[in-house]
Amino acid sequence: MTAFVATTATQMQVPTWVWYLTVGLMAAVLLFDVVIIARRPHVPSTKEVSVALAFYIGAAVVFGLGVWWFTHDQAGAKFMTEYYAGWLTEYSLSVDNLFIFLLIMARFGVPEKLQQSALLIGIIIAIVLRGIFIAVGAAAINQFSWVFYIFGAFLIYTAVKLAKEGEGSDDDYEENRFMKLVERRFPATDQYAGAKLFTRLDGRKLATPMFIVIMALGTTDLLFALDSIPAIYGLTKEPYLVLTANLFALMGLRQLYFLIGGLLRKLVYLSLGLAVLLAFIGVKLVLHALHENELPFINGGEHVTAAPDIPISVSLGAIVVILGVTTVASLRKSRRDERERLSPS
Repeated sequence: MTAFVATTATQMQVPTWVWYLTVGLMAAVLLFDVVIIARRPHVPSTKEVSVALAFYIGAAVVFGLGVWWFTHDQAGAKFMTEYYAGWLTEYSLSVDNLFIFLLIMARFGVPEKLQQSALLIGIIIAIVLRGIFIAVGAAAINQFSWVFYIFGAFLIYTAVKLAKEGEGSDDDYEENRFMKLVERRFPATDQYAGAKLFTRLDGRKLATPMFIVIMALGTTDLLFALDSIPAIYGLTKEPYLVLTANLFALMGLRQLYFLIGGLLRKLVYLSLGLAVLLAFIGVKLVLHALHENELPFINGGEHVTAAPDIPISVSLGAIVVILGVTTVASLRKSRRDERERLSPS
């Protein structure tokens, strides 16, 4: 008996036990991480993070093949392609998220051996937030086809904002209003107490800098979830694929942080690349909304048949090309800038 069944409408029917198994395995992996890090806070070695990251990436690739294998019919290739497109998109957005994490760690002076704990809690928050957004997004899509107009417009707006930021990112973390409110409302000490969020000093219960860091990571995750969930729903409408693509993109994020922390600063065109990627998905969503249009003030409530529905294979190819060009162009510019800096004037 297969785990996934493709209906005649090319939709996935995922048994309840598969959902429970997926969430259970994710929780077990996170629990393992929590136990290991709680017992021995440390700065992970390159070998340690490389092995773990290779495992997560390999598991993500194998999972995509499993989606194809268990669906068996022609829809299997479609579901597999949707999953890979979603996973690559979420992974690229997560890399941008890592840069903000680096700035937060620097801003609050988090000791290196405690950064794993902060990142792990931040990732757990991200998983919970994205789970909520995935459920809300799925419910909205099932009830209202016009929500694709909103998703598409939001992604295009976000793309314009990213493009206006130009090359690279700011070197300083700018606290949002919520973080400023938290720092005013919670009396805090400037001394870390291991991974503890609160401590007692002279009989007073005070927040530690770790608490402020976790709140900063959490609000950052919330903002990134607002971008990432509409983006992946532009590539697949299957909630199970949306969930698993997000889980695999987030599970190796901690290891990726320690492995390519220095490389992130060389991805000077990352914001521009993500802007193009989000704009492409935003346009795809708007075209899909027009193709499925039911709004009475657009084409009399009829489907706009002239609006092309971009195939998922084209979307996957575009994502790979955009990310590849962004990475190559960024690294070439970084090397050129480095040579100019070192060359005698």
